[in-house]
Amino acid sequence: MTLAFRTYKSSRPAISLDAFGRDVARRRAELGITDADMPRNSGTRRTESKKALLKAIKDIGGNW
Repeated sequence: MTLAFRTYKSSRPAISLDAFGRDVARRRAELGITDADMPRNSGTRRTESKKALLKAIKDIGGNW
C-alpha cells in the first residue's frame, strides 16, 4: 500500500475503506441508527447542474 504521506508514522495500522464501511455499518446497527435518522444536506448552495442531476435521478425513481 502506498501512503499519501511517506513521512507520517502512525501508531495504528491502516484499515481499508471496505473495513471502515463495515465498522460504521456495525456501529450504526448497534445504536439503531438508520439512513432516515441521518440529517440531509439542506441543498441551499447547490449548483444548477447538481439540481438537474438530482432531479433526473428522482425522475427515474432513484433516491440519492
